[in-house]
This record gives sequence, C-alpha cells and structure tokens, in this order.
Amino acid sequence: MRSIHVSRVIAAAPGDVYAYAADPDNLRAWASGLARSEVTRDGDTLVVDSPMGRVRVRFVARNTLGVLDHDVTLPSGEVVTNPVRVLAHPDGSEVVFTVRQLGQTDDEFARDVDAVRADLDRLAALVEHDA
Repeated sequence: MRSIHVSRVIAAAPGDVYAYAADPDNLRAWASGLARSEVTRDGDTLVVDSPMGRVRVRFVARNTLGVLDHDVTLPSGEVVTNPVRVLAHPDGSEVVFTVRQLGQTDDEFARDVDAVRADLDRLAALVEHDA
C-alpha cells in the first residue's frame, strides 16, 4: 500500500483554516471529493452524498492541535481513515492530507490524489478570500 502526502500552503492563520475546514456546513464548498450535497447529521456522524455514493463521515473531536482525521464509511461498509493536519507555516498554514492507495489501481489512486489536491486548492481559495 502506498501513501502520498498532499500538502497546500494557505495564506491564513492555522486556527482560521482549521475552524473553516472542521465546520461540517463548509464541507460541500471545499471538499467535493467527499461531499456533493448538504451534510446531514446523525449524532456525531455526518451523512453526505459523495462521488462514491452515500457515505458516513466521522471526524475526530475538535482539538487545538489542527487534527482533522476522519473515517469515511463507504456504501460497501468499508471504512477508510483519512489523516489530515493543519500546521503552522511561515506563510500562514499548511494542510497535509495523507492519501492511501488501499485497493485502488494506480490510475484510481492518481485520480484520488488529484481530487484531494483540487479540494485543498478550493479550501485555500475560500479561506484566503475570507482572511
């Protein structure tokens, strides 16, 4: 299994980036690889329509460390853990998202990495616009 760390520097304070990215109501705006619809809450779990079908998402508890790890339960029942960090950077923040290949072909994995990169670019544009 391969992993690739996709990172994006964002010209905004880490706390601002974390607050925006951690808000479930903002997922649809920046994380189209995960959420293509409004978020429905089922307790601590978020339910969204994604490119993979209807999925359930559970983020770690809000924290001061910039950790946005989340488990995505796919329609098949498979659970995919996505490590995400918002780190301080000399130019503001750096978001690092670990993409794991798991059972994907190399082409599927490359498309997944590209989708994450596009999501982080959208996150940067949204947060920098508000900064």
